[in-house]
Amino acid sequence: MVFASDESENSLMLSEEEVAELTSKGARWYAVQVASGCENRVKMNLEQRIETLDVANRIFQIEIPQTPILKPTKAGKPKESNEKVFPGYVLVRMTMDDDSWQVVKNTPNVINFVGAEQKRRYGRGRGHVTPVPLGAGEVDRIFKQALEQKPLVKFDMAAGDKVIVLTGPFKDFEGEVIEVTPERGKLKALLSIFGRDTPVELEFNQVQKQS
Repeated sequence: MVFASDESENSLMLSEEEVAELTSKGARWYAVQVASGCENRVKMNLEQRIETLDVANRIFQIEIPQTPILKPTKAGKPKESNEKVFPGYVLVRMTMDDDSWQVVKNTPNVINFVGAEQKRRYGRGRGHVTPVPLGAGEVDRIFKQALEQKPLVKFDMAAGDKVIVLTGPFKDFEGEVIEVTPERGKLKALLSIFGRDTPVELEFNQVQKQS
């Protein structure tokens, strides 16, 4: 199976024998919650800590599943990029014990493992979280979705948003979105043409949202 990395390249390909070897070592996938926007930083720091603390025999992979998207550009041709499937989370394949848990948990910007929380008997605040591994089917679904997803146009506009047209006969016209049709990759916007508000149908990649 091939896993997508944060550098938009296949970071690791494992043979069936290698997968079997990791399984024999008790390696499982765990989801780790991290500070918003720090996924790549956590991955880099954790990889360094694995080497420094000599736990490469217990922590094997750190992955940030991504899916391809197309972002509109001023030139009109969409630019292909990648978007994190689960923002705020990093997946770690590891053999769980006290040492490996400490290495991951104490990595800067790591909040906690995803798992079963044991409520505190007294006082307030979160109790201890017992890491719970992801099921094999769930892991396969996550990475299969990331790898097989065709690039989608990334579009975060809604009715009422102000836009400027980037390409076509209405280039540089400004207007307001009145209808969005994601499944068609199109929208309708009111553009001021000859002093009159006129509804015009446009492709997603023809417009840019104004702040």
